[in-house]
Amino acid sequence: MDIIAKYFPKLDELQIARFVQLEPLYAEWNAQINVISRKDFEGFYERHVLHSLAIAKLISFTPGTKVLDVGTGGGFPGIPLAIMFPEVKFHLVDSIGKKIKVVNAVIEALGLKNATAQQIRAEELKDKYDFVVSRAVTRLPEFVPWVQKNIATKHINAMPNGILYLKGGEISAELKPYKRSVFVKNLSDYFEEEFFDTKKVVHLPM
Repeated sequence: MDIIAKYFPKLDELQIARFVQLEPLYAEWNAQINVISRKDFEGFYERHVLHSLAIAKLISFTPGTKVLDVGTGGGFPGIPLAIMFPEVKFHLVDSIGKKIKVVNAVIEALGLKNATAQQIRAEELKDKYDFVVSRAVTRLPEFVPWVQKNIATKHINAMPNGILYLKGGEISAELKPYKRSVFVKNLSDYFEEEFFDTKKVVHLPM
């Protein structure tokens, strides 16, 4: 938890309490349903929570913003972002039911009133959102057609509505179709830990 406070020193008491709860909650659920790889769990706050919160370094969502987390897995980046932005509405979706079971249990245990979870494929969603967030579910050219219909046209944030995508490694080839509009930020500009050296957040306005 110290690593979260290091980069986000202005958290209130409720936010701190919720972030502290995350590790034991996920440890308990991960023993039953494997949503985080065993080798990754040691770096839980760095590799999952802080990685998710990189989006909060790029944008501070306006209250009332609606965010869709596609392929949320165990609830990342949606749950850390929902803790960070209590006045923003988050809808977390995944096609795998047992993962959504864990996400719903974590949301309930934390008392997060601004987050909901659903087992559904992104292609089946009809609602509109200001932003779609995700942690590298697939290559962007495959991902964009799933979600572009779900992005609202009215902008209420300083940043244009679109996709906020957490990616690692070499991504220039998959960004070629969007090179005129895409914005890429290296997470090493925000976080000094080695894990973030190859990680990026991509903003693709829609």
